[in-house]
Amino acid sequence: MLIRHDTLTALVGDIFAAQGCSAAESGRIARTLVAANLTGHDSHGVIRVPRYVGMLAKDEVRRDVTAEVVTDTPAFALVDGGYGFGQTVGPQAVRLGIDKALAGGVAVVGLRHAGHLGRIGEWAEMAAAAGLCSLHFVNVAGSELVAPFGGVERRFSTAPFAAGFLVPGRAPVILDFATSLVAEGKVLVAANGGKPLPEGALIEPDGTLSQDPDTLYGPAVPGTARNAQNGLGAIRAFGEHKGSGLALICELVAGALTGSGCAGPGPRRFCNGMLSIYMAPGQFGPAEDLAAETTRYIDYFKACRPAEAGSEVLLPGEPEARRRAERIAAGVPLPEEVWRSLGDTARSAGLDLTRYPAAPGA
Repeated sequence: MLIRHDTLTALVGDIFAAQGCSAAESGRIARTLVAANLTGHDSHGVIRVPRYVGMLAKDEVRRDVTAEVVTDTPAFALVDGGYGFGQTVGPQAVRLGIDKALAGGVAVVGLRHAGHLGRIGEWAEMAAAAGLCSLHFVNVAGSELVAPFGGVERRFSTAPFAAGFLVPGRAPVILDFATSLVAEGKVLVAANGGKPLPEGALIEPDGTLSQDPDTLYGPAVPGTARNAQNGLGAIRAFGEHKGSGLALICELVAGALTGSGCAGPGPRRFCNGMLSIYMAPGQFGPAEDLAAETTRYIDYFKACRPAEAGSEVLLPGEPEARRRAERIAAGVPLPEEVWRSLGDTARSAGLDLTRYPAAPGA
């Protein structure tokens, strides 16, 4: 079914307002989650709402937190998110990095103990909008979902990585991916009737490859939310040893170095850690030289002959931009199970779901 993006944003915002979040925070969470759906990153979109509400009820994430700046120098900051919503403490940390890089040319910011930070590409987009290139390494303490290359047992979170690079006169290049073959949210989407997983995305304890969400979640129990702790298998790292190695670095620099904590061993409180590097392009040489070389190479990259006739070679971020335009016009596609789960969450918050109609023709 299709839901208008503004209708979906209003519904999600009202759900979090009913949970006691401020209007500013509720709106921020809603806009961020719906923006993920608009770009096609449905795994980081409104499918997360019931989980967020459940985490809030258990005090695993906190309302309207002001992040604490633990260490502050002209080119570096360490920020503690106090387990606040990632949509609240994430922008605070990113803004701090942006301000430092604009003032001094480069900045490194470590963020620890943040709630789920959502689509990490959003933070690269935020930096790009301020005129900066950036790199972002992320881990998830309290989340073991991915087996390293050559193994079958979980040792990693999905450990996302994102980067943004400015292209004069064009949209920035935004690279954003989980270091697992698929994000855990994509397994959840598949489990809820959405797009099926690629063949071999998961691995069973005996080494058998799988695309069945039950590998990660265990058998479905009617009326019960899917829980990755119930499954015996794991998600695979992408690119075999290469993705596994990058995931290890994400765990070390975003988890160990920031003090946020790595995925294991032993029980850990759920939180995201993020190490971000912000760079002002003007510090690297004459702006006209950088613009000329960047444009020359991007044009060269795009001119590559496509593998399939009639297709094209796309830059990172181009598929998301196109999907965003399509979904703003036509509505956000949601599996029936996701809409039903949102409806249950809304009704439990005392909201009337008939106030949030699907898109015309859905």
